[in-house]
Amino acid sequence: MALDHWLAFIAASAVLLAIPGPTVLLVISYALGHGRRSATSTVAGVALGDFTAMTASMLGLGALLATSAALFTALKWVGAAYLVYLGVRLWRAPVADAAVDAVTSVARPGRIFLHAYAVTALNPKSIVFFIAFLPQFLDGTRAVLPQLVIFEASFLALATANALTYALLASAARRTIRKPRVQRAVNRTGGTLLIGAGALAAAWRSG
Repeated sequence: MALDHWLAFIAASAVLLAIPGPTVLLVISYALGHGRRSATSTVAGVALGDFTAMTASMLGLGALLATSAALFTALKWVGAAYLVYLGVRLWRAPVADAAVDAVTSVARPGRIFLHAYAVTALNPKSIVFFIAFLPQFLDGTRAVLPQLVIFEASFLALATANALTYALLASAARRTIRKPRVQRAVNRTGGTLLIGAGALAAAWRSG
């Protein structure tokens, strides 16, 4: 693979990943609610979700979703409904008193992992995006499969680092958010954004 193709892909991916989307919003929400304890689960869920979406794209699911209106619509509604469900749960989430928050706030790693995975993987826009995005950086004079493997590994590394960075920054900011009133406002803001992301996902068209 030509170095300039790989560097261009890295630069474009880094910019796209830095823009907060449903996955980042979920990572931030869990970090604010559970602190650093949630970071491992959310980051692992994001990594596996991105791996699923990219692999599905490489196997042709992206092309199928782009051409099959029924399949695309079905997966789109599943992903959108799940985002709305998570948003409602976050909006209604109770807040703990600052003095006992660290003791009473109980994170369930398995559930957090599954939520992060589902939000990342069950997004038809991501799958179609990958199949449209990756070819822009392929070198037609070289073998395709090795390039795809390198691109996928590179993107997963960037996505994992991006999710971890957001999780750590949000958990650090959480220490300054001690009043229940502020915590409630944060939960409701995040929940509203997730619901909005679900609505946008439902309205999004394959082209």
